[in-house]
Formats: sequence, C-alpha cells, structure tokens
Amino acid sequence: MRSAPLLRMTGRGNTMVLTFDDGPDPRYTPDILDTLAAYDVRAMFFVCGETAAENRDLLARMADEGHVVGNHTWSHPLLTSLRRSRIRAEMERTCEVIEKAYGEPPQWFRAPYGAWNRATFQLGADLGMEPLAWTVDTLDWTTPGTRTIVERVENGAAPGVVVLSHDAGGERSQSVRALRDYLPQLLDSGYHIGVPRRPYV
Repeated sequence: MRSAPLLRMTGRGNTMVLTFDDGPDPRYTPDILDTLAAYDVRAMFFVCGETAAENRDLLARMADEGHVVGNHTWSHPLLTSLRRSRIRAEMERTCEVIEKAYGEPPQWFRAPYGAWNRATFQLGADLGMEPLAWTVDTLDWTTPGTRTIVERVENGAAPGVVVLSHDAGGERSQSVRALRDYLPQLLDSGYHIGVPRRPYV
C-alpha cells in the first residue's frame, strides 16, 4: 500500500499523460473524446459515480476508444472529513458503475481536491486501485481563459508529467478549446501522449 499518490508516470521517451476529472458530462466530454480520437491519443478519465451512472454510454465509448477510466468517488466529497465507512461507500459505488459501463473495474483512483489520508490509500488498495495525483494543474476549473490553460500545459510539459484538467463540474468550454490547441502542439514537439495499462508497482 502506498503512503503517497503517484505524481508522475515512468516510461520510455517523452511520454505524458492527460487526465480529465469530474465527468462524464454530455456537454463537454464528447468534444474532448472527438479531439483525442482525431489525433489517435488515449487519456485517463477520473469519473464521479453519480454522473457516470447517468452517462454510461460515454464510459462505454471511452472503453471502445482505449481510454482509461479511474475512480473519482461517487459525489466528489472531501474524503479527509469522512468516516472510513463513507469513504468506502463512495469508492465502491463508483467501482460498480464503472465496471458495468466500462467493462472492467477501475485500477486507478484520485481523491477529490487532492485530499489524501491513510484511510483513502488503504481503502483504495483494498479495492485494487492505485492512487494517482498530477504534476501539472491547469486550474481550468477557475476558467482562466483558453490561452492560459494552453500555456500552463505547454510550460509544464516534460517526460512523465501527468496533466490535470476537467471535463465536467462546471462550464468547461475553455478546457475543450484548449485541448484542441495544445494537443497537436505537444505531438509536434515530440511528446507521446499515452496511458498506463496497468498500475506501476
């Protein structure tokens, strides 16, 4: 069991990982999936169970297109303020939705707000999941402007970097537009955008 979340990915060459939290959202997630498909790129989606349950078709599409779906709890609470039984329920319910809609249980989880404690690591491990945080935070949830999001990704680009963005939880059109801008630029710069197939040990 880990005592801290993974922040980076190991791998050959200039591999980066793009992650999207809080979805899926039928207003924004399809556009993000369309952009990823256009460049034949895979990403990670950390979904909330209550939104995933209402958009199972989007999880099925993620599976069909080779993306990795992780657990971001059921209702996006601050886990460090909850009892273990509630944390477990938040994780388990979401695991069940993901397994039914995506086709297999999640191997990764991310604590909302990046708030981790011993219980979150233990319970995640009990459910067969590895904790993944991030290296570059776009802060796109603050709607800083498409250009600012693009600059944060480009300035933070480096081998092993995990980028945090959001495809739900608010107005995310800036995040959609930013991906269309920075993704081809990263690829042109020689970065490989990929996803981990199995948790690292």
